[in-house]
Amino acid sequence: MSQTHFPEAVSQKIFKVIEQATTQLDLETYVIGGYVRDFLLKRGDAKDIDVVTVGSGIELAKKTASLLPHRPKVQVFKTYGTAMLRDGDLEVEFVGARKESYNRDSRNPIVENGTLQDDQNRRDFTINALAIGLSPKENGLLLDPFDGLGDLERGIIRTPLDPDITYSDDPLRMLRAIRFATQLDFMIERRSMQAITKNKDRIKIITRERIVDELNKILLSPTPSKGFILLEKTGLLKLILPELTSLKGIEEIEGQKHKDNFYHTLEVVDNISKNTDDPWLRWAALLHDIGKAPTKRFDKKIGWTFHGHEFVGSKMVFKLFKRLKMPLNEKMKFVQKMVLMSSRPIVIAEDFVTDSAVRRLIFDAGDNLEDLMTLCEADITTKNPKRYKRYHNNFKTVRKKIEEVEERDHIRNFQPPVTGEEIMETFNLKPSKEIGIIKDAIKEAILEGEIPNEYEEARKFMLKKGRDIGLTASRQ
Repeated sequence: MSQTHFPEAVSQKIFKVIEQATTQLDLETYVIGGYVRDFLLKRGDAKDIDVVTVGSGIELAKKTASLLPHRPKVQVFKTYGTAMLRDGDLEVEFVGARKESYNRDSRNPIVENGTLQDDQNRRDFTINALAIGLSPKENGLLLDPFDGLGDLERGIIRTPLDPDITYSDDPLRMLRAIRFATQLDFMIERRSMQAITKNKDRIKIITRERIVDELNKILLSPTPSKGFILLEKTGLLKLILPELTSLKGIEEIEGQKHKDNFYHTLEVVDNISKNTDDPWLRWAALLHDIGKAPTKRFDKKIGWTFHGHEFVGSKMVFKLFKRLKMPLNEKMKFVQKMVLMSSRPIVIAEDFVTDSAVRRLIFDAGDNLEDLMTLCEADITTKNPKRYKRYHNNFKTVRKKIEEVEERDHIRNFQPPVTGEEIMETFNLKPSKEIGIIKDAIKEAILEGEIPNEYEEARKFMLKKGRDIGLTASRQ
């Protein structure tokens, strides 16, 4: 890939219009960054295009918009000297070339106008500093002052300038380095790794929202474990998600060991990533064992135990989400529920599968049953082929049983066959604890298989339960 001209990279209609606007304004203009990188990596059609011009990016955006047939609205961000327009499904951002300097306590730079070289110098990585000319005399010409093309071929993440300064100036770049290494399956260059480790504490000046944004991108990559191992190696993970690093390590007492729950967790995340792109289910996989560190105990008779780790873990999810300013809504409740229930199907699979256990699982999981089963199947990380096969076969049995029980008993989205209003009317009651007692008793009888999930049987049971607790029916 040693060629220096890539006219096909800028053959789209939008680039022709930008070239026309550039000519009319007599500017030097380039497409730079992610679009160029992804074009050279053949990663599909990028929808975000960054255009840099030696001059006013805002003026160039306005001129480009005026030359497009549909005259798109230009969004101007005066503070940053940038402007953005949409052309179909493309989002094009225009910026004037600039140079930057930083204060120690902020990642927001002091910006001055600059040359293309200044602009390439300020880029985070060599592979993101690649630019292709859009002006008539440089159209399609690759400008690559830091051998970013070579780094693409070698699969290397490297900073254009001294990595120590690059990461200290804007510590978010440390997470971006790890995220790109994970997404592209690249290696982070040795000096960069050392600089990230050295500057790890600088991550504290980055907003939690920005940190979570990068974590989500790592978690949604094809093999998230790569990113989390790099986060752990550099010391960043302990600062961001200490709940995970607490799982690291194997302890041995009296010849008995437990598995390394950190690396087990990463295997589970990689497993689940083959079957779902749902970020919240991937978060559930990442956090499903965090309760094991605080509940770890050694018992001389039975060895290592983690009693109640699911319950403790589900409580920790709330604190973690709150600390990282993640949504404390239904998404968080879903992750909590998955962590809380993460062992339920496993317990059923290991024992004789009873109808009542399956009914309770269906009832408690509700609409999230399939997600829970996906998580539990991903949790099988044994390297013993016989055990692996046995566990998977057990889960097939559980799935089959779920289908049979659900078809027969209709437990999912369970609604009691007898309503609270009917109980009040039957026993001439006002709102009281007796209504709850009877409703719970009906639910338990159905889940235990004592009565079918049908109105007539449930009504008979209601009358009997009412008599048992001393109520008299005003109508039978």
